[in-house]
Amino acid sequence: MALGTDELTEIEILLSAESAEADPFAVLRGRFPHLSWTRCDASDVTETPFRTYQGFDLHLVDKADHCVKITNDPAYATGIILAAKGTV
Repeated sequence: MALGTDELTEIEILLSAESAEADPFAVLRGRFPHLSWTRCDASDVTETPFRTYQGFDLHLVDKADHCVKITNDPAYATGIILAAKGTV
């Protein structure tokens, strides 16, 4: 199931809020269980982020084929990498 526009908006609101939790990973994972979630350090991902926030980079993942790849198209996104800018 691909990432919907409403879901992406909700994720962006949560990550861009000034009161965003120090580690929103559990909240996002619980709210969007149909997406695969990966948490890592921003230095572990060399691709340009789909979106950048104060404490995190957001990368979209396409797992439709045999190989997992980063995508910038939410219509193909079946997962998200939440890359922390700092310690994970």
